[in-house]
Amino acid sequence: MAFKDLLNLDLVDLNVVGDDKYQVIENLLQLAVDAGAVSHKEQALEDLFEREQYLSTGFENGLAVPHAKTEAVSDIILVFGLCRDGVEFDSLDGRPANCIFLLLSPMETSGPHIQTLALLARNFQNEDMSDRLKKVKDVAELIEIFNDFK
Repeated sequence: MAFKDLLNLDLVDLNVVGDDKYQVIENLLQLAVDAGAVSHKEQALEDLFEREQYLSTGFENGLAVPHAKTEAVSDIILVFGLCRDGVEFDSLDGRPANCIFLLLSPMETSGPHIQTLALLARNFQNEDMSDRLKKVKDVAELIEIFNDFK
């Protein structure tokens, strides 16, 4: 499955806000709830927060991927939020995250969940991807960048 096929344009917020990573996670989750992709918001939120407290999902170069396996979804769900001002995510490099991908997978899903995490980490190995995404003006430009994901 290509990365662009994972992302539903209804699950994109180019100006996500939040005072902390938990508020950003909740705001991104709400997009999925509003789109009908999540059946039980509270369960998904609990699973995401539990995973985040276990080990931060802040990577490097402006990337954060809060993720969880949960009974609250029947298919893999990927939400993208661009936090232009950045949000503290306890990232490996100590810098704020701007590009936040919220990933939810059904409990029995393993391969696609790990593959998606690996794809994101690989595409953010250097700061160029984060820099490109921080300058995105609209969804068309975002899709163009995501088409470059390998």
